[in-house]
Amino acid sequence: PIPCVPWQSQTSGHVWDNLTITRYKTKNPSTGEEDYLHLTKEQIKYETNFKDKRTGVTLDIVSKKNLLEWITENYKTKQAKLSIVTDRSQQGSQFVKGFGGIGGILRYQISLDEDSFDEMDEKDDFWI
Repeated sequence: PIPCVPWQSQTSGHVWDNLTITRYKTKNPSTGEEDYLHLTKEQIKYETNFKDKRTGVTLDIVSKKNLLEWITENYKTKQAKLSIVTDRSQQGSQFVKGFGGIGGILRYQISLDEDSFDEMDEKDDFWI
């Protein structure tokens, strides 16, 4: 799964026009806890990505949507700008190869250590 950065920390997002990541809203049938997964076509093939890491319970899929489509529909709600990038230019090709086709410019410095992601409020609205 792809790590997420909070919406409010970004001024602009840059997304490849052929991004093939799917955004899943999932629900744990045992706890009722909802979460989001962002998986590539390759990651979707593995059932372990749809299981709760702590209990091994298979998660219910509430909804799924192409991530590029979701971003283009929702970026304005957090006062962010969005640039769609093609890989037909040298710079665009480098962006896709170097960042996997998704990136952002941050408003301020954030800590990206493992613990800071664990401490984020589960109800925070994430960029992806």
